[in-house]
Amino acid sequence: MVITGALTALVTPFKGGKIDEEKYREHIEHQITEGINGLVPCGTTGESATLSHDEHEAVIRICIEQAAGRVPVVAGAGSNNTEEAVRLARFAKQAGADAILLITPYYNKPSQAGLLAHYKAIAAEVSVPTIVYNVPGRTGVNILPETMARIYNEIPDVIGVKEATGNLAQVSDILELCDDNFILLSGDDFTLLPSLALGGKGVISVVSNIAPNMYVRLCQAVASNDLATAQQLHYALAPLCRACFLDTNPIPVKTALTHMGRMGGELRLPLVPLSDGHDAALREILKKSKLL
Repeated sequence: MVITGALTALVTPFKGGKIDEEKYREHIEHQITEGINGLVPCGTTGESATLSHDEHEAVIRICIEQAAGRVPVVAGAGSNNTEEAVRLARFAKQAGADAILLITPYYNKPSQAGLLAHYKAIAAEVSVPTIVYNVPGRTGVNILPETMARIYNEIPDVIGVKEATGNLAQVSDILELCDDNFILLSGDDFTLLPSLALGGKGVISVVSNIAPNMYVRLCQAVASNDLATAQQLHYALAPLCRACFLDTNPIPVKTALTHMGRMGGELRLPLVPLSDGHDAALREILKKSKLL
């Protein structure tokens, strides 16, 4: 499957401390009905950090089953423990994921050489299309453009990157160093349009959990060289982007889905509910955006 356009970093609904499978399947189905180009279970937005191994596997398995081959599934399989990442990657491949998303090792802050070695070690054990996830704000380490180019050129399974630095100069440098087949996906909702203008292929989005079709149409507009429509959608989405980052992701977007009647807003500690002030601001933006 072609991995391009708007992909949603899916939230994971909980109920009574367990995965709410019914709401999760409904959410996936709604995304597909709205025309989303791909699904990403077990990312940051899916609260992967607080899923048990069994839950992690269940979230991926349910997503693949519900998608039923209609859109690509890029399964989160990263870890700061290389051996654990191998295990998660192997499961995702066996479950039928179209590709995996591998975050850079977090907390242990490897060198650039260590990052390259990490991805090479995983690829040596599991051959599956791989998108690297670079989010230094979460991990404490940034894959430099030159390192990203080496990872891409030296590891055949690596097909692209979810680039979440928010640094458009870095986006440009990566694209300059890699060939036209490289799939750069914006990891920041705010930078989708400029990333596409530089040659990016799409986005792995938080906000598309609540407005999937708008993201699909924005990507389509750029692909059709319709800059006016792309700009219009960019600015229409801007308030929703701000709203969904009023607090740590996925607290606001999960709260928004609750207000929209799509699922419960249960979070796992150490994440706690949105403050009253932020909740009021979120509701107001949802109303103005006609999502309530």
